[in-house]
Amino acid sequence: MSLTVNALWEKCAAIIRDNVQEEQYAHLFEPIQPLKYENNCLWIRVPSHFYVEQLESRYSDLIGKTLNRVTGSPTKLMYQVSIDDTSVTVSSNREAIGSQPNVPGREPGLSFFRPALPGLDPQLSPSLHFGNFVAGESNRLARTAGISISTNPGKTIFNPLFIHGKSGVGKTHLLHAIGNATLENNPQARVLYISSHMFQVQYSQAYLQNKINDFIHFYQSLDVLLIDDIHELSGRTGTQNVFFHIFNQLQQTGKQIVFTCDRAPKDLEGVEERLLTRFKWGLTAEMKQPDYQLRVDILKNKIQHDGVEGIPQEVIEYIARHAKDNVRDLEGIITSLMAHSIIEGRNIDMDLCRQVVESSIAVKEEEKLSVESIEQQVCDYYHIDKELIHSRSKKQEVAQARQIAMYLAKKHTDCSLAHIGNVLGKRNHATVIYACKAVEDWMETDKNLRQDIQKIEAQLAN
Repeated sequence: MSLTVNALWEKCAAIIRDNVQEEQYAHLFEPIQPLKYENNCLWIRVPSHFYVEQLESRYSDLIGKTLNRVTGSPTKLMYQVSIDDTSVTVSSNREAIGSQPNVPGREPGLSFFRPALPGLDPQLSPSLHFGNFVAGESNRLARTAGISISTNPGKTIFNPLFIHGKSGVGKTHLLHAIGNATLENNPQARVLYISSHMFQVQYSQAYLQNKINDFIHFYQSLDVLLIDDIHELSGRTGTQNVFFHIFNQLQQTGKQIVFTCDRAPKDLEGVEERLLTRFKWGLTAEMKQPDYQLRVDILKNKIQHDGVEGIPQEVIEYIARHAKDNVRDLEGIITSLMAHSIIEGRNIDMDLCRQVVESSIAVKEEEKLSVESIEQQVCDYYHIDKELIHSRSKKQEVAQARQIAMYLAKKHTDCSLAHIGNVLGKRNHATVIYACKAVEDWMETDKNLRQDIQKIEAQLAN
């Protein structure tokens, strides 16, 4: 091939441009940077993982045929993502040329029928690890226990670890993170992630094939068993009986077991008492719905990972205030925002944000914050009596609290400046303007003040 990589890509781009809409070409293909062409592989750089997904799902056939036409031989397309320089290798016909990572939805087959298992597939997603599991008050206990387990599985007081919480709070992510960290610390460990549903399927097949002993021996050979949605074994007497023996053997031999469940052990129905007792032997940790600050942190983490720039802070805060139920909603909204922005050629602003949020989740009519409720929250935070806020006191702590209340009232309500000033001690609108400007100036240089205001806003959002 005598063409330089830039000339090669220019020829490809010209063909692609004739076959896609101009708007799509501008948003998806113009940001591509050709890197090198060697060994029948064309390397390109794209801004984020989102581009890889869009190009592969929508234009892989076109790109593949174009490459073959220009180069005259089968050519594989290799992506390099700018955000972290990690390479995602995919051929032009969308077949992976290397081994593909497992995903949480993929379940293990009946490999326990083999007498020797030197190459046990742990069924872990490498993309789910502690590095992108954002910590907060709602998950801190479970996360800390998980890290401890991965360092020394089976040898801590957290055995078993029973994690419970509503759907979408990160339980499955934590299971994969524990498994991946365990293997990073000890690559020889026999670790397996499995859903309770697939455990039940495997048991049924083993029963029909008269291979229950093989099934039990396989699971008893594990060092770490990560079992998701244990509540799905409710009412499954035969499966529970087999699992009881597996549990006992793993416990007695110092092996680690981690469960997730949608409720606490005491609320489980249809599960034998002897199993419920064992579920409580170690640590029971609840993962709650993420609070406001954790929701903000999760959104920022997702944005950074996807390489998105220019999302206004008010957009992040709006999403965090409305998508309160689970992490999946937060991440899904960011993905939808990116898709709309790229495909429609729109900036990510509040109008687009409201449109995406309203189409993604059931948005409850937002409870309107009042100046009075904001004032009360500020007074509670600083332990100042409301009467002092209304007074003419110029003490620093009182004046600062009064100005913060004015700033937050202007930011979070639609009230006029005159109304805000009237509620907060019968001040005029000019005083409110001055207070808001003063707080904004302080926040640029005063880290403690920024933290105070973030905490107050978190309380207002919860």
